[in-house]
Amino acid sequence: MAREQRRPRKEDPPFDKNTWYPKTSLAKQVKAGTITHIDQILDNGMSILEPGIVDALMTKISTELLLVGQSKGKFGGGQRRVFRQTQKKTREGNKPKFATYCIIGDNDGHVGLGYGKSKETVPAREKATRRAKLNIIKIRRGCGSWQDNSQKPNSIPFRVEGKCGSCKITLLPAARGTGLKIEKECAKMLKIAGIKDIISITKGKTKTKINLLEACFAALKQLMQVKVQKDQESIVGLIEGNLEVAK
Repeated sequence: MAREQRRPRKEDPPFDKNTWYPKTSLAKQVKAGTITHIDQILDNGMSILEPGIVDALMTKISTELLLVGQSKGKFGGGQRRVFRQTQKKTREGNKPKFATYCIIGDNDGHVGLGYGKSKETVPAREKATRRAKLNIIKIRRGCGSWQDNSQKPNSIPFRVEGKCGSCKITLLPAARGTGLKIEKECAKMLKIAGIKDIISITKGKTKTKINLLEACFAALKQLMQVKVQKDQESIVGLIEGNLEVAK
């Protein structure tokens, strides 16, 4: 008997700014048109408390769920899944919960990571997407090689490190054409952030995907915390955020 075809997941309805009712003062400024770009919020260190702010300011946004779970299989060889299932044994029976990680970005210098957990898969996905929008950050990009005179960023400008639990990851600049030499799920995060070439070094128990993703996101945060002299910005081709805005 042939297997039933899996129904495609329904996409979320498009964001309508006219029907959006903001609650915070920052969101009200976004709807009024006082704030027109996401960098105006991130550069001033303002906290994003409503996901509608990101939807209103970032029109070209991509969303993807990461493979952090695994289905049941013989000897632990199940297929990778986007939901990580756990169970709590009680007198009434087993109470399952589903957890997932979501990444969002514009493929041009902005990325966000969110974690969601719920009793159902759909609320967990929505919670992860909402938290990813609230945790969006801006990163620096640059040329991965000193011999590259192109002004189009392809990698990161300098070495950064991130740590979560026992997982420690080091991101190194790479020359154009190298590709993303990193774990597959971390590569999705870097790709959606606009990074095309990179080299990584990982230590610790990297099979724990959750800690590895958090360590990679912590390393991306370090790109904005390192101070860079102005005379060195042109040498490494350093660009903050979007390429068009930086010009």
